[in-house]
Amino acid sequence: MKITDVKPFIVSAHNDNWVYVKVYTDEGITGVGECSLETREQTVAAAVRELNRYLVGKDPFDTEKLFYLCFRDEYWGAGAVLTSALSAVDMALWDIKGKALGVPVYQLLGGKFRDKLRCYANRWFFGGDTPDKLARLAEKVVQKGYTAMKWDPFYLAEGTITPADLRGVVAQVKALRDAVGWDVDLLIEGHGRFNPYTALRIANELAPYKPYFFEEPTLPENLDTCARVRAGSPIPVASGERWCTKTDFRAAIEASAIDIAQPDLRVCGGITEGKKIAALCEANQIPVAPHNIHGQVGTAASLQLAAAIPNALILEYSVEEIEWKDRLFDHQYKPINGYIQIEDRPGLGIDFDENVALQYPFRNISMVSTLYPYEF
Repeated sequence: MKITDVKPFIVSAHNDNWVYVKVYTDEGITGVGECSLETREQTVAAAVRELNRYLVGKDPFDTEKLFYLCFRDEYWGAGAVLTSALSAVDMALWDIKGKALGVPVYQLLGGKFRDKLRCYANRWFFGGDTPDKLARLAEKVVQKGYTAMKWDPFYLAEGTITPADLRGVVAQVKALRDAVGWDVDLLIEGHGRFNPYTALRIANELAPYKPYFFEEPTLPENLDTCARVRAGSPIPVASGERWCTKTDFRAAIEASAIDIAQPDLRVCGGITEGKKIAALCEANQIPVAPHNIHGQVGTAASLQLAAAIPNALILEYSVEEIEWKDRLFDHQYKPINGYIQIEDRPGLGIDFDENVALQYPFRNISMVSTLYPYEF
């Protein structure tokens, strides 16, 4: 079997553009991947097309070798655009391998540790412009069976936060805790906004409400700052969605910068690199909670990895309803009572319809509407 083509597809969603990839072979087996990268969709799609020069004519079963050669030959080194493009291709190659052998990808990674994985809801908060409205939306999430949910309560705070804004954040968290009770986990998103003393101030204010974790309280590229916050925070610190390789995670682990690792398989090198990141974390007793904010292909890949590693903790899941999902995908992984079942479908267990993808082309969407879709 040989690779004959690699094609990206940009699909516009509610307030995002998602990037999917198909890898084609001369035996008619295709594989799918995802590399949705906010604000760089067209750039990452171009990077996917450029990988054809390395991949066409190669054996898709050589996942380790192909990842290594593509990464090595990019003279200017790692970055989110390159690693995202490689991530999607890597997912697709594992998908081809699983389909050709008639087994789910997790079987090729060592077999199954678990039959299902807990997930937490994201993108549930649209329209929650007051603590009370947000609490009512949170109640609906719980009614759907979720036992954990994440949101960013800070809007456009940057560096520091005013006393009034911090009181507003505390009011949000209190309103949600009162609404959903103590058996539902609340996950706080920071988007790397704060300097260390502000991050610690926030963590101490929110600690009475027992958040599950505080994600990216400070910029993830400054590991010394991350470590300082982690050392002083009464809330576990999670990070990793913006780290592109196992080398980044090794540095974070060595700096004692995280309690929970969040590799995003759309960015960190797909399944090949994700398995190595998980092993690094396992050796240091760090649980893995894959970051997974976009489409169903990333969900499928994350589930395959999580099935095969001992330290999978929880998976992010977007509850946002997109009108074309049922038309685009031949199968969807959906949570039931807060867990997603890990199925035995060959490969990643999912495919998308190219013709449907072409009906929803790229739209120019601002970063503000992507990351901060609500106001307080």
